Amino acid sequence: QSYCHRLQHDMYFLTSTSRLNEQVVDKIVLQLNRVYPQILTNEEAEKFRNPKASLHTRLSDLLKHLQKKGDRHCQEFYRALQINAEQLFNDLPSRKILKTPDPTEIDTDKEQYMLNDRGPVFFLACFSMAAGLALFWYCCNSEMQVIGRARRILGFSPIIIGRHVRNICMLYLEDMSRN
Repeated sequence: QSYCHRLQHDMYFLTSTSRLNEQVVDKIVLQLNRVYPQILTNEEAEKFRNPKASLHTRLSDLLKHLQKKGDRHCQEFYRALQINAEQLFNDLPSRKILKTPDPTEIDTDKEQYMLNDRGPVFFLACFSMAAGLALFWYCCNSEMQVIGRARRILGFSPIIIGRHVRNICMLYLEDMSRN
């Protein structure tokens, strides 16, 4: 969304009573007049700081003037508003629309917490239980093909478990196959 459209959307909010006081509007006008690139000329700044006109009129005229000038000028107004009235800047309707998360989007921080709330010990315990049950199922089945499959799986296990443990498991499988 362009800054001009955002400013048009926020115009009523900004011009409503007691949102911006005269001092803040003067600071914003002065910043727009003095900042590089110069957004308001000296004559324009004098016009928008004229104490004879009401604050509502001056602010409305300023916002309309900035919208006519283009997106860059509106962006600089938002920057000046953020510097001089940060709380009001954060309460703008267009900011609330930008801050509203997509309901279909996954909150990665919350998702990470939900996946890791048990810790690594719980993961290792579950993995060990599953590996033990799989080994038990392969070894205790009366079919010889299952023991042969287990032997093939354990044959490739030096990467996973130590050689000593593998040798013990292989000896156990050989004894089971003899019985």
